[in-house]
Amino acid sequence: MSSSVQRTRVRKSPEARRAEIVEAATGVALAEGLECLTLRRIADELAVRPGLISHYFPSVEDLVAEAFGSAASAELDRLVPAGTYGESPTLRLARFLAHTAGDSYDAISRLWINARHLSRYRPVLRDRVAVQEAAWRGALERLIREGVDREEFRTPDPYVTTIQILVVLDGLGAHANTDTADRPAAVTRMAVTTAERELGLPPGALDLPDGPGPEPDPSPSPVTTD
Repeated sequence: MSSSVQRTRVRKSPEARRAEIVEAATGVALAEGLECLTLRRIADELAVRPGLISHYFPSVEDLVAEAFGSAASAELDRLVPAGTYGESPTLRLARFLAHTAGDSYDAISRLWINARHLSRYRPVLRDRVAVQEAAWRGALERLIREGVDREEFRTPDPYVTTIQILVVLDGLGAHANTDTADRPAAVTRMAVTTAERELGLPPGALDLPDGPGPEPDPSPSPVTTD
């Protein structure tokens, strides 16, 4: 005698469904590029009807911008997390720079290249790129200003120094789609060298002795009191 079990479908909240859509779109954007994002593609990824995707994102341009913003924000949270109690700005900056070199950073570099190119033709994406650029500048500038306040860094203009470091990182990241295996170590280290020079640090001050280590935890540190 056969029996069947009635499966109960769990209706997701609007917030959870939207987050699921953005997560799927972000994955496709990182793996294949923003051009591959369509409402039907994400519907197929989630095994739902395209109408469900369009309910949350009536225009694919909104979904493209949201996917880029989600990926860029998540990467920034990993690179410049809230400081752990007792960690110096020098250590946090060294960790940031270490994580911006190597294969693990290439995926987000490719996405930035992709987004900046497409933003020339897509106003919604262009606005989101501007927002994310401001967020990256702000996070790094705050870290540098903290180092200046603690007298670990010396620079007459933390904002200018921030731009100099990011320009070097963007220049290096522009080659994420090409083979850089033969890139000289001095070139790979250009962002570190620039930061040390502009912040009045001796050579090697921003090198981590054991490499970048594990990915930083973006979760906030517990509040401690004296």
